[in-house]
Amino acid sequence: MSEKTVPVPVGKQGGGGGGRTNGCNPVKKAGPVTMDHVLLALRETKEERETRIRSLFNFFDVANVGYLDYTQIEAGLSGLQIPAEYKYAKDLLKVCDANRDGRVDYQEFRRYMDDKELELYHIFQAIDVEHNGCILPEELWDALVRAGIEIDDEELARFVEHVDKDNNGIITFEEWRDFLLLYPHEATLANIYQYWERVCVVDIGEQAVIPQGISKHVHASKYLIAGGVAGATSRTATAPLDRLKVALQVQTTRAHIMPAVKQIWKEGRFVGFFRGNGLNVLKVAPESAIRFYTYELLKNVIVDARGEDIGDIGTSGRLVAGGLAGAVAQTAIYPMDLVKTRLQTFSCESGKVPKLSQLSRDILVQEGPRAFYRGLIPSLLGIIPYAGIDLAAYETLKEMSREYIVKDSDPGPLVQLGCGTISGALGATCVYPLQVVRTRMQAQRANGAAAYSGMLDVFLKTYKHEGIRGFYKGIFPNMLKVVPSASITYLVYESMKKNLELD
Repeated sequence: MSEKTVPVPVGKQGGGGGGRTNGCNPVKKAGPVTMDHVLLALRETKEERETRIRSLFNFFDVANVGYLDYTQIEAGLSGLQIPAEYKYAKDLLKVCDANRDGRVDYQEFRRYMDDKELELYHIFQAIDVEHNGCILPEELWDALVRAGIEIDDEELARFVEHVDKDNNGIITFEEWRDFLLLYPHEATLANIYQYWERVCVVDIGEQAVIPQGISKHVHASKYLIAGGVAGATSRTATAPLDRLKVALQVQTTRAHIMPAVKQIWKEGRFVGFFRGNGLNVLKVAPESAIRFYTYELLKNVIVDARGEDIGDIGTSGRLVAGGLAGAVAQTAIYPMDLVKTRLQTFSCESGKVPKLSQLSRDILVQEGPRAFYRGLIPSLLGIIPYAGIDLAAYETLKEMSREYIVKDSDPGPLVQLGCGTISGALGATCVYPLQVVRTRMQAQRANGAAAYSGMLDVFLKTYKHEGIRGFYKGIFPNMLKVVPSASITYLVYESMKKNLELD
């Protein structure tokens, strides 16, 4: 092979090692796994392995400068048909660049190869339960199921077909290594499956498609966990401001903050500011989880419908996905939201707060099941634009920060906090009058003498007796609440996504 001859691309090699005997190669060697085990499994000498790694390095080093930078790695991965939008070039540079000088010399590249091949051999051995030196389709299926990934026979066949380049129905270690050698993340089965779904082109006749359903098997519970933890954390941190906001929203006379604070303190001291927070957490965890997960699913649906990449969803796509996700989540938990509002506005001079079960039972018996959905229409009219503006603004601001502030790096916690703050404040301000209408409908008994007859009745009476200012009662504590709430939510959500390997 000449210096600039392209080596057999990773994942595209014919099976069995270029002329060596194809098939399984059980390694009978005692002791901990070492590079000797890898060489035996590959039927390769140290010199042959050195030549192979040097050839791959030279394939990336097209300028023959003796090192690899981001541009060279990106071009090399593109030549191996790994799409640039998945940012593996950046991650590969980061994991190889031991001295953090922005370049990867040959020794750093070789060190990565040593670590990666040992890692891949470990997981190969774990899947190869019969220890015959190859992975059978049923062994791969069992391993995926143990990792919580359920795939059908067709997907399994496509998976094996892509890795098994000599089409003999089994996966040798060499084929396994070639498939994953340049994957820079930890080679867990969940990551490997996601990698196959994302970047591996499957030939179907004259067409080529990227397998769909990236989150279908692996990420459902993870998105639910990330969204739930983020919502519960932010809501608890801002519970006193939420209680104050609701107390001001339901006042039909002139509302002032300090008298409302004193009244809350009189009714329950410090704990009074957290009245309803337990239910709020129970409500916001599934609400945030459903909202974020539905949003991620709808983004993929919109991308599929447009036939575009996930990065091309655009602002309109985010508005639609965010709005619908918010509506689904709000409808699912709305009865809990109504009970929470009743609990927060319950007048109790003695400090005795009714039990949730008794309060819920009274609403059901005295007002009927429909009472649990009083105010749902203004709530949906508010949550759709709020969620759409909030999520769309957040992702748009994050992309702008990546382009203009951090220069293609991932935004740090401070940038994420800024994006969450601006997006949350913008969304809340736009829909606040609808929140006031919803809260007033929720707080009043449906069969009360002065009950509102509907959403329009609330609008008319509020405007008649309180003017435009009536629709913005409580907006100051709401803004104080929404700023840290949105920021904490998105910061925790991004952190959970990273910890759960959803990025």
